[in-house]
Amino acid sequence: MPREKNLSPGAALIAVVTAIVVGILASLAIRPPGAVIDPAASASDSATREQVRWRVQSAYGVNLPVIGKNLPRLISDLKAVSANNIQLELFEPGELVPILEITESVKEAKIQAGYVWVGYDQGRIPASTLISAVPFGMEPTEFASWWYYGGGRALGESLYHEHNVQPILCAISGPETAGWFREPITSLDDLVGLKIRFAGLGGKVLQRLGASVTIIPGGETFQALEKGAIDASEFSLPIVDEMLGFGKVAKFNYFPGWHQPFSAVHLLVNLRVWNDLTQETRDLFHLACRASVTDSMAHTGATQGEVIMNFADHGIVASTLPMEILEALREVAEEVLDEEASKDEHFSKILASQRAFSESYGHWKRMGFLPRDF
Repeated sequence: MPREKNLSPGAALIAVVTAIVVGILASLAIRPPGAVIDPAASASDSATREQVRWRVQSAYGVNLPVIGKNLPRLISDLKAVSANNIQLELFEPGELVPILEITESVKEAKIQAGYVWVGYDQGRIPASTLISAVPFGMEPTEFASWWYYGGGRALGESLYHEHNVQPILCAISGPETAGWFREPITSLDDLVGLKIRFAGLGGKVLQRLGASVTIIPGGETFQALEKGAIDASEFSLPIVDEMLGFGKVAKFNYFPGWHQPFSAVHLLVNLRVWNDLTQETRDLFHLACRASVTDSMAHTGATQGEVIMNFADHGIVASTLPMEILEALREVAEEVLDEEASKDEHFSKILASQRAFSESYGHWKRMGFLPRDF
């Protein structure tokens, strides 16, 4: 019998490492370059992977530009990257549960997942507003930096795990408009007694300044404006608000969206359902949602300018809020944030994290970017 060839220590190490790498690639169904692909084996790999079949309720109709397109695209991406193993069935707003009850329905496993702006949870989960929109808070890219690299994701998950929910950041848009008004806003006195639809912490700020604030789903807002049930409203981006017809009954549109410099939307998954998934499947959800975040920010920026340019053709007056009003809003916003932090441990922890991150990020923002009036 021929004697086995002795390997040098270096060659032996290479052989061991190669064997390990091949084993890992095989376990992940990834083939090294030059490998022969067996179609039957490939189909078998796909068939043995985890099958995900969920019902997902959205807070946004698929007919809405930008915000209504994110979830269908995410569903398509997940189906593609999973070789059809992840298939989510999308339900329109209100088809399964009321929009404002999406989180509770996910928590109780009435639906496996929901796609929603979690600021709607403010009454039950006060700190939810900090991971959805903060008055005079972070800009979109800054929030993304905080979420992915500043500890935001861990804080958001800790907050929602207590409610049996796994939150996955899946879209960032913004800023929104400051609202649509029947009459011009020239001073703080114009806010006193104003009946306005406003969501999140911004609503608490306006209440403090004398406005009468209500929260209703976006799809019901036009009817409320048309019938005079409210005098003004904020909802979303200019392109979305225009489609919903707000400018037909409220001709004064104000900027900037001080209450929502960023708007974050999450895919919420029942925590027990999420924990039952394999790590590979969970990774696919995170990767697809990261891609969705990038796409949503790009889509937002690409579509608002032309809409605003055409406002005058429809008799809409687009204006910036007077500086004295913005300064007053910011002062009250800081008071509201501090008060909420004093009442809720999660709120306090997340707000402190965001403020510390913004202070650090501010050095980069001031030094690294061209001045806005350059």
